[in-house]
Amino acid sequence: MRYEELTIEGRNAVLEAFRSGKPIDKLFVLDGCKDGPVQTIVREARKHDTIVNFVAKERLDQMSETGKHQGVIAFGAAYEYAEVEDMLKLAEKKGEPPFLFLLDGIEDPHNLGAIIRTANLAGAHGVIIPKHRAAGLTATVARTSAGALNYTPVAKVTNLGNTIEDLKKRGMWFVCADMGGEVMYRLNLKGPIGLVIGNEGNGVGKLVREKCDMIASIPMKGDIDSLNASVAAGVLAYEIVRQRWM
Repeated sequence: MRYEELTIEGRNAVLEAFRSGKPIDKLFVLDGCKDGPVQTIVREARKHDTIVNFVAKERLDQMSETGKHQGVIAFGAAYEYAEVEDMLKLAEKKGEPPFLFLLDGIEDPHNLGAIIRTANLAGAHGVIIPKHRAAGLTATVARTSAGALNYTPVAKVTNLGNTIEDLKKRGMWFVCADMGGEVMYRLNLKGPIGLVIGNEGNGVGKLVREKCDMIASIPMKGDIDSLNASVAAGVLAYEIVRQRWM
């Protein structure tokens, strides 16, 4: 099911958006505002595990499209999020071992869209992103995915590490990309697998990396030492594809 990307302004409109079940990625609230209606909106946002940012009036004024934000602006997702369980059921339906992408801290919507496109073309059953410090499913992501978002489910989870642990109990193995790892060609990447990709600046976070079973490095011979996150995801994904076809 698809949603248009939403910028929702005004107290009644934002509260109704939450109560109607629209997927809201972020809520921006006037810092220091303590009146009842705004506090009700904040409680509703936290009930839905939406990120809440308290900002100055100048910031809200800059974001506002109507000039009538009343101290609250919400940004909704362009597409509805899936559940991780949906991805496992999709793999089962296709008769394939699960193949998932897990993205740790990908904040650039162009990178996220490109990775979703790669995931689709590589035959992955879904993409998992964290709720915090990550891009959501904006219209930019949808455009950059070149239509792949219509076919590739994306789930948003509270804790990526806990999700990895839960999926391990269901028989999955996890490999993350890191320059200090084993060369990817030497690793066994067959079977039910999750590919973990971090952002370009910090890579995969320490806590998430420690939960991975394998750490893969991409051999490089140039003068710089890192790849764009979406390119790294593509290189590793197609090594997984190669091994699954062997």
